[in-house]
Parts: sequence; C-alpha cells; structure tokens
Amino acid sequence: MSALPDETLRKILVQIQQTAVQSQRSLNLTKQQSTAKERERRIVQLTISEISNVGCDVNLYKGVGKMFVMVPQKTMEQELRAQEKELTDEINSLNKKSKYLEKQFNDAQARLKDIVRVFHIITSVLYSSSP
Repeated sequence: MSALPDETLRKILVQIQQTAVQSQRSLNLTKQQSTAKERERRIVQLTISEISNVGCDVNLYKGVGKMFVMVPQKTMEQELRAQEKELTDEINSLNKKSKYLEKQFNDAQARLKDIVRVFHIITSVLYSSSP
C-alpha cells in the first residue's frame, strides 16, 4: 500500500467510491422499476380473475387509443396472460440485476473498508515507530 504514490492511491479510492455510489443509485432505480412492474402484474392478475368470473355472454372491450373495441373473452384472457408472463420475466430480470448491483456495492464498500483499515494500520505503525 505504501509503495503506491499518494495520487495513485487517491485515484483508486475515488474510483471505488464512484463505483459504490453508481451501484447504489442503480440498485435503487432497479428496485423502483421492480416494484412498479410487480404492481402492474398484480393489476393484470386481478383483471384475469375478474374476466374468468364473468359469464361468456358478457361483452368485453379493450381500449385502443380513444376508442374501445369489443374483444372475445378467450382473446382477452390470452393477451392478459401473455402480458403477465412478460411482466414476470421482466421482474425476474430486474431481481437478478438487483442482486448483481447489491454484490457490486457490497464489494466496493468492503474494498473501501479494507483500504481505510490498512491505512490506519500503516499510520499507527509509522507513528509508533518514530522516536
């Protein structure tokens, strides 16, 4: 550690800090996206359950722009199930990304703690050995 010039050590510390901050920001953003997708998926699931409870003779309408188009119940259910599957896949992907970012953040924090700990050891040895 002491063999590194002060400027190089400072650059390493800044880079590790930037990695930690960027990881934390990305982690927060990913968690927000995951929460939004989870809420959206829950709405789709509730819609599917409501449609399943409705009789076959009820007309279902789907919003298309400023209009509504009548859609058969089977078609509506298929579209909603496909949307639910897509949201589930996106949530799983976001969860994986979140785990990676958490690991990256924890690693950066551990590196910073190690550097600070070693720095304290070196300074205490230097000051204790001086007459």
